Amino acid sequence: MRELSLVVDAKVALGEGPSWDSARQCVYWVDILGKNLHIYDLKTQTDRAVSVPEYITSVVPSTPGEVIVTLQHGFYRLDIQTGRLEVIRTVEEDMEGNRFNDGKCDPAGRLWAGTMAIDETRFQGNLYRMGRDKSVVKMMSGVSISNGLAWSPDATVMYYVDTPTREVVAYDYQLDSGSLENPRVVVRIPEDAGFPDGMTIDAEGMLWVAHWGGGRISRWDPVEGKLLEEVPIPASRVTSCVFAGENLNELYITTARNGLDEETLRQEPDAGGLFRLITDVKGSPTVRFELG
Repeated sequence: MRELSLVVDAKVALGEGPSWDSARQCVYWVDILGKNLHIYDLKTQTDRAVSVPEYITSVVPSTPGEVIVTLQHGFYRLDIQTGRLEVIRTVEEDMEGNRFNDGKCDPAGRLWAGTMAIDETRFQGNLYRMGRDKSVVKMMSGVSISNGLAWSPDATVMYYVDTPTREVVAYDYQLDSGSLENPRVVVRIPEDAGFPDGMTIDAEGMLWVAHWGGGRISRWDPVEGKLLEEVPIPASRVTSCVFAGENLNELYITTARNGLDEETLRQEPDAGGLFRLITDVKGSPTVRFELG
């Protein structure tokens, strides 16, 4: 039996976007609707929040003392001590009904992040890629809820989730250029298992997918399209996950309370918390974003 524990009983509205900072030995995660960056220190087992003025939807480590975050319409540098924000690039400022959602760095250190309609209207979002030179390229359009991103251990495949499709799509990925080719569906989430949300990948190339409305994390072989394992989480709205810890065998899992009625919240008192799952496989490290 895997060891699952609640490490931060935060009861946030919409926990999301976790990443691992190996230098600081902390897990960054966000409460999108609460407009807070959370920093969970593995050594002290304490969590603190840094308030920001807008929706904060993803976070990746950067230079010492700084992280890169996506707010509603842009990429920003955030000083985790002072809370000072500095804009890097903005997108979709003319689309007030849109916001960024999930984001992550590829193996070459480019930051990928996608958008969605706040009211979840279909096909209003896009997927962007920002290089270390601050250049931003639109990589996909017509996305509904841009979510999970992962790259294979050999950096030849990118995996991507557009949540309402209930699919994980693989693309041939070129490390040098960051280009994508040959899309194909490799995982289909059954209707009774909720929707795929955030995800990560382990050192064996297996995908770990969070199930929004499904109350679980699942592990998949993307080559065979085979479900390998499911781990129940005591919160129905499981949003994302990241490998962390000195041995990269601790899977940190974010969850949400937003939209749950009072009866459901009584049944799920830990919803909106940060969970940790000890795994028997090693995960993939979080890649930093550093400006060139």
